[in-house]
Amino acid sequence: ALRKAMKGFGTDEDAIIETLTKLNVSQRQQVLITYKSTIGRDLIDDLKSELSGNFERVIVGLMTPTTMYDVHELRRALKGAGTDEGCLIEILASRTNAEIRHINENYKLQYGSTLEDDIVSDTSSVFRRVLVSLATGNRDEGTFVDEALAQQDAQCLYEAGEKKWGTDEVQFMSILCTRNRCHLLRVFDVYRGIANKDITESIKSEMSGDLEDALLAVVKCLRNKPAYFAERLYKSMKGLGTDDSTLIRVMVSRSEIDMLYIRREFLAMYGKSLHSFIKGDCSGDYRKVLLRLCGGED
Repeated sequence: ALRKAMKGFGTDEDAIIETLTKLNVSQRQQVLITYKSTIGRDLIDDLKSELSGNFERVIVGLMTPTTMYDVHELRRALKGAGTDEGCLIEILASRTNAEIRHINENYKLQYGSTLEDDIVSDTSSVFRRVLVSLATGNRDEGTFVDEALAQQDAQCLYEAGEKKWGTDEVQFMSILCTRNRCHLLRVFDVYRGIANKDITESIKSEMSGDLEDALLAVVKCLRNKPAYFAERLYKSMKGLGTDDSTLIRVMVSRSEIDMLYIRREFLAMYGKSLHSFIKGDCSGDYRKVLLRLCGGED
């Protein structure tokens, strides 16, 4: 079906969308191998030669194994023109330890340098340290909440930020990037009691730029990952122009993981469906394929 869609004069984009969005990521890998063995051509090369622009980026993204997709995106964020800090933050703050370990292994195999080395050479100051910490994939993944430690951590965060002149960003980093999720959710509750404001408010008032974005992303992902992605999607489309890189990456990378939850959060947060937002913001085959990844209208 794919070969037929691309052979001869013109390309049947609808057939390509139809065929590929019906499959999951492992089935698409099977198709990739079978295409090569039965037709003797590389499917991704064929797709690239027939398609273009954002539509091509989505389709090639769908044909890429999950880990490799993250690897390519991180590499692009580090080695492209300028650094795409938003992409680095989004991937490193939202992936599990296991996912990050797979990313590190594949990154090294693919590019010969380590992800950490590339982060270090491309970023600076405490922001760099936060990314390096997240890129180790070493967060405690247990569920134990140590009440005394939670009180202590909350106090530490308060004293590192709100309470003093200037901010001890490293304290924030070491607590937010290493403790387990259940523990940190408790820390945030205690913090609110001590500081009389939410931890996100403190991060916003105490920090700025990439460091602020990174730590906010960590907190948001711990609290509600689908809501974090809903916000990323909203911001990629609202206002003038579209941040296509973010829109494509979130739609492709989350389509089989938590898209239904992201849609639910999107509707709750913005009062409009993700479907209607994409419809109003994109056009042509690009719009068609994103709507397929989105699924129904809420």
